Amino acid sequence: MEREFTAVIQKRGRWYVAYVEEIPGVNTQGRTLTETRRNLKEALRLILDTNRQLAAVRARDARREPITVRV
Repeated sequence: MEREFTAVIQKRGRWYVAYVEEIPGVNTQGRTLTETRRNLKEALRLILDTNRQLAAVRARDARREPITVRV
């Protein structure tokens, strides 16, 4: 499954810093744009995986269903 998110990347001195606009807590840095993008994808995967694991533990008997919104 693929989803699209918005990466915000800024040059800060010798480093690039980045975060994902839609998901709080997904942020990283890198020395190059390539490294920063790679790090940001890894951070996003880790946050999404962790959130899914936490939700599964907290709400074992909860109903889960897809939700679609137009923004």
